[in-house]
Amino acid sequence: MGLDRMLRYQQVIASEAVLDEITALRQRFPISMIVLGDQTASQGWKDTLSQLPDPPRIMLVDERYTTLEARDRYWQMYPPSGLGGLVPQSLRKISRPIDDIVAILLIERYLNRLTGD
Repeated sequence: MGLDRMLRYQQVIASEAVLDEITALRQRFPISMIVLGDQTASQGWKDTLSQLPDPPRIMLVDERYTTLEARDRYWQMYPPSGLGGLVPQSLRKISRPIDDIVAILLIERYLNRLTGD
C-alpha cells in the first residue's frame, strides 16, 4: 500500500517464501518500509527482514483485535452472494486465510497514526 492508501499488492505468502517475495516486489515497487504487528513473532520477523539487502525500515503497530476487524473487512470486501447473504455474519465461515487483510489493517493503522486520523 502506498502513502496514498492505494492497495498495490495483496497476497498471503508462506513464511518460507517471504524474503524472496519481498525481493521480487522491491523490483516492482519502491518499498522503503514494512509495517508489522507488535505482538505475534514480531521480533523474529524483524530479525529475518534485516537479512534483506538494503533492509527496509520496520515499523511496529498495535495489532490487537485485527483478526476480528479483518473478519468484518473480509465481508465488506467480499460480500456473500445468494443464500449466503441470509446467514448472519457471525455464523459465516471464511474459506481462506485472512492475513492479507490483517496486513491492510496494520498499514491503515500506521497511516492513521501519521495523519492523526
